[in-house]
Amino acid sequence: MNFLSTVRARRGHFLLESGHHGDFWLDLETLCLRPGMIQPFASELAARLQMYEVEAVCGPLTEGAFVALMVAADLSCDFTYAERFANPGRNELYPIDYRVPRTLQPFVRGRRVAVINDVIGAGSAVRGACAHLSELGAEVAVIGALLVLGESIASFARERSIPIETLERAPANLWTPAECPLCRSGAPIEQTT
Repeated sequence: MNFLSTVRARRGHFLLESGHHGDFWLDLETLCLRPGMIQPFASELAARLQMYEVEAVCGPLTEGAFVALMVAADLSCDFTYAERFANPGRNELYPIDYRVPRTLQPFVRGRRVAVINDVIGAGSAVRGACAHLSELGAEVAVIGALLVLGESIASFARERSIPIETLERAPANLWTPAECPLCRSGAPIEQTT
């Protein structure tokens, strides 16, 4: 995982964007600090996406969009992004929506789109981007990432017949708050920012 050399990894008890709890955290804000270091990995991911004949690439803001922009450049296709919005109407899991800005929506409507993220764990950002793209009439042709942690996104993709392309996979623990053994042991939730 050379592309993670600029990223700090921590073990502990963390509340993830999806609402799940996990025991592993990556401070991904520094992933694209030196874009030249990440570009070869984005290019390798783009090469794996060639066979899907995508017409646009969409990346959830923030770090996922940076990787997606590099992939789109290599594929010579359109680039869009999905913005993050809290959804107060949702309960415990997946309380965040991702939406393509109105100005960019015509560039995905009716097209084959790759949803690209940097690292996918529970997949909150990817799930949100896929949902909005589908609402807009886009066909999500493939999900791509530099790294996939655990199996959560695999089951989501399987249910929708969307292939996943990734440079690496690694195991990861993911629990609902009610099932979290770290909560049961009294371990405090650590700050992620």
